Amino acid sequence: MAAFRLAVSLRSAHPVCGGGLLRRGGGGVVQRWCGTAVANRITTHYSVVPRDTDARWADVDMERYADEADVVVVGGGPAGLTAAIRLMQLAKVDDRELRVMVVEKAADVGGHILSGACLEPRALEELFPDWRERGAPLNTPVKRDVFSYLTEKGRINIPILPGMPMHNHGNYIVRMGHVVRWLGEQAEEAGVEVYPGTPAAELLYRQDGAVAGVATGDVGVAKDGAPKVWFARDGLRAVPLAEGARHLAKQLYTKFNLRENCEPQTYGIGLKEVWEVTPENHKPGTIEHTVGWPLDRHTYGGSFLYHLAEGEQPLVALGLVVGLDYTNPYLSPFLELQRFKHHPSVAPVLRGGTRISYGARALNEGGLQCIPKLTFPGGCLVGCSPGFMNVPKIKGTHNAMKSAMLAAESIYQALTDPQNEEKEEEHWSKLVWWTIWPWCERHSFAPATPTQPSPLAHSDPRGFSVHFLLLLGSAIGLSIHGGGVDPVSYEGTLRESWVWKELKAVRNVRPSFHSPLGLYGGLAYTGLFYVLGRGKEPWTLKHGVIDSETLLPASQAQPIDYPRPDGEISFDLLSSVALTGTNHEGDQPPHLTLRDDAVPVARNHGTYDGPEGRFCPAGVYEYVPLEVGEGVRLQINAQNCIHCKTCDIKCPSQNINWVVPEAGGGPAYDGM
Repeated sequence: MAAFRLAVSLRSAHPVCGGGLLRRGGGGVVQRWCGTAVANRITTHYSVVPRDTDARWADVDMERYADEADVVVVGGGPAGLTAAIRLMQLAKVDDRELRVMVVEKAADVGGHILSGACLEPRALEELFPDWRERGAPLNTPVKRDVFSYLTEKGRINIPILPGMPMHNHGNYIVRMGHVVRWLGEQAEEAGVEVYPGTPAAELLYRQDGAVAGVATGDVGVAKDGAPKVWFARDGLRAVPLAEGARHLAKQLYTKFNLRENCEPQTYGIGLKEVWEVTPENHKPGTIEHTVGWPLDRHTYGGSFLYHLAEGEQPLVALGLVVGLDYTNPYLSPFLELQRFKHHPSVAPVLRGGTRISYGARALNEGGLQCIPKLTFPGGCLVGCSPGFMNVPKIKGTHNAMKSAMLAAESIYQALTDPQNEEKEEEHWSKLVWWTIWPWCERHSFAPATPTQPSPLAHSDPRGFSVHFLLLLGSAIGLSIHGGGVDPVSYEGTLRESWVWKELKAVRNVRPSFHSPLGLYGGLAYTGLFYVLGRGKEPWTLKHGVIDSETLLPASQAQPIDYPRPDGEISFDLLSSVALTGTNHEGDQPPHLTLRDDAVPVARNHGTYDGPEGRFCPAGVYEYVPLEVGEGVRLQINAQNCIHCKTCDIKCPSQNINWVVPEAGGGPAYDGM
């Protein structure tokens, strides 16, 4: 087999700030206190404030340490780990040596994973027909389905028939973080090298424009953007990514015009809590889904409530999904979830119990209409990032895993193609995957030997050389210098698979809610054309405007009077964020970057009354009074960030760009 080299370097961040301490100032303002002085400007990240114009970086050594591998998968979620496992399975059949690495931004595998989750095991059974014998943590088969329409005080049950999206018999209620942790164990058993705490920060390109690699994030940069004494850079050559909702994929869409023939992606935010309830309120294997209250008929969304059988603990997972195309700037998804729990049919389940976990993440909801071109020079898109979620089912893991398997098979086919092996004798090549669910960082590459630099390498303006990249999860690919080899069979096999058939059948369900009838029109359309016709109608509906453009000016919207939390069923935001285990190095540039520091006050606050403080589920954004004079300023509590990326999606000015923080930062979910 051709030697597909990949450079990787692994380092850990050093704690500097004694804080990251949350404090309440006057008027309930949350403030961060750290051991370094806060810069005058909000954004100090190098992606906005270039280092080549900063004298403090003039004498800093920018060299990177690198390791080599055949394939690097960026993102240790279901898709990324599945792709890595499938590659090793194929190599084992052919008795080929293959070094595959998975880099994951969470400190522990599964630590950034959040999902409902009701898992359809179809793809898992294809990957591991013996998953039961292997001890996969699928402990709760679905025994009872309930689907209801809620009013503020009442509940109308809707019958669930076989074939309907909410029919879940044969599926399993799981704690997805634990499933991913188990997949990580299976990957290591298969020979995959798994490296948590290693995020990917940016894409690197060859001189011919093809993707060449990814760079992981620097460590040792102070909050004001200055280098610390122990500043270090690491490098990754060939990389696949799986980042979930969005991050590096945005660069690919623009550079390669991948969204030219599809609609803009539309998103939702899913908020989730796990409770330990009293034994008499626990019904293992029961699944409940609702639509309607607390959302109005023009706001897409719904709830879930799952009863798990996890040992002796009577656990319930519940949550609310809100479409991010909502129009009222005063809507708070977090407070809608707190209000939902007080419904007369929900509160009795929770009363007397204990909330043990909280979290949130963005979801790709666009479906078939929003899937971009899946291949590009040097890679291809897989996993959750392109948008393989089945929205009416509220499931995407099975499709993400299947897409990763198909991509891995296509990549392996390209890797073992005799023509490609002949080209590799003359040229270096590197494989890069992006396995998207959430979350990436920066790396660069060194020559294979000191005397023979790679013909793919080019000089980076920050002083390091770069070779080749491939993406998974969000992207995966393969490229050989001079040959331009890509996993060209991937998109065709995906279109012929059950993933495409499933998404085509439900393509009109989500956009049908955009009619003047809203929820009622969507339910009627789903019943008529999906339940009865299985999506065979000859037309495809459009979603309309992008999520960031749907908000009404505050002057045209009705403020929402949310009830105060009672501390028993509903809770405040700060106590909720505390349950996420979120932690970031305090003395680093905020990873919530602003393209223009003046926009938040002038436009977001001036026109929309500061919606960032409401759509963020972690209290990251606040408008606080100026220390001198009248007016407000935006305060970013970056240490609160739980990496949901909602701000990047919903900001009405598209002024927020979410980037990865230093290694290991973010939530520490346990089986979310």
